[in-house]
Amino acid sequence: MGSRCYYSPPPDQGFHVTTAPTNQPITQEPRRSWLERAESWLSRMSTKNNFWHRLCSMVWLPYAFTSGISMKRLDKDRFTAVLPFSRVNRNWYNAMAGAALLGNSEVAGGMYLFGECGGDYVVVCKEMKYRFLRPCLGPAVYRVVNSDDVKALIKAGGEFNVNLVMEVAQLVGGKDGDRKVGQCDITFHCTPKSMIKAKASRLKALEAARAARASGDPS
Repeated sequence: MGSRCYYSPPPDQGFHVTTAPTNQPITQEPRRSWLERAESWLSRMSTKNNFWHRLCSMVWLPYAFTSGISMKRLDKDRFTAVLPFSRVNRNWYNAMAGAALLGNSEVAGGMYLFGECGGDYVVVCKEMKYRFLRPCLGPAVYRVVNSDDVKALIKAGGEFNVNLVMEVAQLVGGKDGDRKVGQCDITFHCTPKSMIKAKASRLKALEAARAARASGDPS
């Protein structure tokens, strides 16, 4: 059981069987440090509600904290982020500044992906295209209207790109509904933190080996 015959000599030479285990050794992921576990916990909490999002933004994302953008997950498939029409986000002719609309598109898309990927991925913006349609004269809402299947990409493993399409609208209310003021096509690159850690370990080992060869140490 659990072995395979690789060689059996003829009967006149005596009976001899060489066996080897068929099961591969079970490898376990190295235990994460308390700092890595704390970082993962904070990443998850930052997408749980606006209190934790504001608290984490104040430390690690001061631009989002200053702009006042807040998130709201309507259900598992619908996500919105609202940018307030505050003094810091307005320009000189009392409209939402284009830089505020553009810059917070990355923040809104990143918050959406953090909610999908959890705290075990590093998410960075790779490419973004924003189309301005009309001035925004009130609070802006970001809605993800199209997205790659993030869950399937996570299940496939490794690093991956995610393409998002977000509509940006001015909150108006009433029977007229919101006024669309822009559209953002954005691509994020997601890398597992475990992959980054493994790569750093390989580079560290390579540098140590080069230093040993340079010093003439055979070990």
